[in-house]
Amino acid sequence: MMIVKNDLFDYKNRYIYQATDGFKFSLDSILLAEYTQVKDNLNILDMCSGNAAVPLIISTKTKSRIVAFEIQQEIANLANQSVELNKLEKQIKVINDDVNNIAKYFNKEYFDIIVCNPPYFKKNSSLHNKEEIKAIARHEIKINLEQIFKISFDYLKNNGILYMSHRAERLDEIITLAVKYNINVKELILVQTKSSDISMILVKCIKNSKKGMKIKVIDVSKYSTYQHIFERV
Repeated sequence: MMIVKNDLFDYKNRYIYQATDGFKFSLDSILLAEYTQVKDNLNILDMCSGNAAVPLIISTKTKSRIVAFEIQQEIANLANQSVELNKLEKQIKVINDDVNNIAKYFNKEYFDIIVCNPPYFKKNSSLHNKEEIKAIARHEIKINLEQIFKISFDYLKNNGILYMSHRAERLDEIITLAVKYNINVKELILVQTKSSDISMILVKCIKNSKKGMKIKVIDVSKYSTYQHIFERV
């Protein structure tokens, strides 16, 4: 496996290690990180972190502490190397473990914000990837949507926020689980690319909030850069 150092999109002074034949960060990670509204003095959790693209981008907007869980050792190692490369060891902590084991590390209601760019496809999906590393990153082999909402409810403070990216086709499941765990969807962003179809969504869910959401649409093909895109939506 060949490892290369890449610029982290167009974020100045941010670099990321990636495997040339492995799973790489993409537009959904950038949009999720940009969508996440942060300030200083928060505790932030990134579930299913991959090579830590989301924490690295979020670190350009806040000095808050960020914890990143990544279950796959090879990818977690890349994430740690990227954190060290960017000299962010005091801000970002990468934990190589299943986030379902979070009780070993933190007390409940510890986090102000949780972000998650999870595996999008069901375990037995026809799109199942034969490569184990990519399969675990893309399919619900190690974690599923319900587990994400259960962990979020347990480890978010009251009125804490869950930001998540996902496939539009699974919106009904997301809303159902959000209601079940009382982390209601307060904002839904429909992401449009060059295709007329909406395939990606971003959701903002708040723990113990009242029901009712705002719905917005962004056409990302209109933007040459995604930094601060949501300030204009």
